[in-house]
Formats: sequence, C-alpha cells, structure tokens
Amino acid sequence: MTTSAVGADLRRGPFAVGDRVQLTDPKGRLHTITLEAGREFHTHRGRLAHDDLIGAPDGTVVKNTAGVEYLALRPLLSDYVMSMPRGAAVVYPKDAGQIVTMADVFPGARVVEAGVGSGALSMSLLRAVGEHGHLYSFERREDFADIARGNARAFFGVDHPAWTVTIGDLVEQLPSTVENGSIDRVVLDMLAPWECLDVVADALAPGGVLICYVATATQLSRVAEAMRDHGGYTEPDAWESMVRGWHLEGLAVRPQHRMHGHTGFLITTRRLAPGVTPPLRKRRPAKGAYGEDGAAADSGTFGEDAEFTPEELGERVPSDKKIRRIRRSVTETSTTSD
Repeated sequence: MTTSAVGADLRRGPFAVGDRVQLTDPKGRLHTITLEAGREFHTHRGRLAHDDLIGAPDGTVVKNTAGVEYLALRPLLSDYVMSMPRGAAVVYPKDAGQIVTMADVFPGARVVEAGVGSGALSMSLLRAVGEHGHLYSFERREDFADIARGNARAFFGVDHPAWTVTIGDLVEQLPSTVENGSIDRVVLDMLAPWECLDVVADALAPGGVLICYVATATQLSRVAEAMRDHGGYTEPDAWESMVRGWHLEGLAVRPQHRMHGHTGFLITTRRLAPGVTPPLRKRRPAKGAYGEDGAAADSGTFGEDAEFTPEELGERVPSDKKIRRIRRSVTETSTTSD
C-alpha cells in the first residue's frame, strides 16, 4: 500500500472542513474561503452557508439566500499563489512554469533556491521535486521566510518534508549546507545573482542547471557577462514570456484588453565539468558591445559600483507594518488549523 503524496488528499474528494474553496459568481468575480462548520460567506447580495458546501463534490454549484449561484472549485496552485498573503512580490505562474520546465526540475532532484519571497515559486519547486527530492531555500529576511512557510503549510496541509529554509545570505550559508557537486539545479530570484556564481559553481554537479530570474535589462546584461567571465558555465540563454488571454463570446473572439506583460527575464546556463573550459564563441559580438579590454561597454552605468536595490530597480517595497501584519495572519492561521 502506497502513501498519498504530500497535499494530495487536499486536492481531491468532497469538500471538507479546512478546505480552501474558490467561489465564482455570475459576473466571473472570484472569492476564496476556508470552510468552517457553522460559518457563512457574506456579500451585499446574500449569505452562503459553509455547511452547504461541506460534503459536496468539487465543481458543484450552490445558491445563497438571495438565489445567486456560485460555482465552487478547489483553487489550483496558480489561483492560490495569486490570492495568498504576500510580503514580497510573487513569481507569477507563467514564470514559475517556465522555471520548472526550462531548468528541467525533475522528481527526486536536489534544488537550491534563493530568495524565498512569499513562497510562490517554492511551492512549484516542491511539487516538482516531490518527497524524494529536496529543496534548499535561502532567505535573508526571517519575516519573509515565515510568510512563505505559512503559505506553503496552508496549501500542502503540512510542513513539506522535502523543504529546508535557511535564514541568511546564500554566499555565506550554501557551502556549509550542501556538499560540493551535490546539487542538480539552482534557481536565483535576487537582486545581484552574479555575486553567487562561485559558490553555485561549487555546489552544482557537472551538467547541472542554473536559472536566474531578474527584473531589468541591466541585471540581465550583468549576470550574462559574469557567467561568461566565470569560465565554468556554458553560454547563457535568456528570454521572457508574455501571456495574453482571449475573450470568448459567441463570434466575438478577440484578444483581451489586459495581459500579463513583462514580469521578469529568465537566463539559464549549465555547469561545466571541473577543469573544462567553454568552447570559443564563434559569432561576432555586436559593434560597441565590448571595450578594448573585453569588458562590457558603459560598464560604469551598472558596473561594480552600481547599487542594485529594490527601490533603484523600481520595485514596490512593502512596509514593515504590512509585513508584520501578514506574518501574524499566516502564523495564526496555521496554529489555529493545527
């Protein structure tokens, strides 16, 4: 007899107390509730008893006291990460899917992640590695780590056994956390991933994949040049993805007016075997791209002395008060459910 995978029992079967349920009203608006016996979901258009949902099958339709119908479904992971409490900005599902696929994160893989943020990408990585793999996550801020743990615990129902979260800087903590050459994949979602290339190279097994998620073109250029200069990585590849939904109404089939445009750039490279140097690049660099010494042109604009901070890169930084409130809410929720 095989045991159920972590969180699988929360993804199937009739609705039960403690389940998160996504309600869709006739106008397509979404409402996420956690089922509790005797509780009610209130809007200005009536009340819906949680007891009407408890024991009902997934994908059911229920009416509130005013006769308004709601479609009730368990939220998918992509739904959950967009509505869960967050401190730091989340990695969008479109990017998380690209990271899992293009980095070839497989069941049983040993993966390193930095930083954790609100845990959105961590949950996708944990789903991919499964219980027989391991995810080593590093986060400088303890409050962000607490929020990520709380969000993951609410989604999986338990603390995932394949997840280790370390508070601290990746460069300082990674060498003492994992053995050299033991890591299959590394995912860096941070301001200055080029500062970590040496320790990542030590941790990665030959052929292992490094994928970085960066917000701006200046960061993308800087990390690409650092990968080339290191000498222990293959030629990097970079791209971005944009998702545009479509309006489907009879013959009025057209692109939606809103779309998920630029969220970030992804850049990948692979670890070469020890002592191996990458083949000489054959293509001719763009004119003016490099100076006489081989360094990137205009490096003073975003070179060694540039200050890469969330504010400088246009990132909206949450206030300490907001982080304390969210941290308290996720920890209190997990304690109550226990």
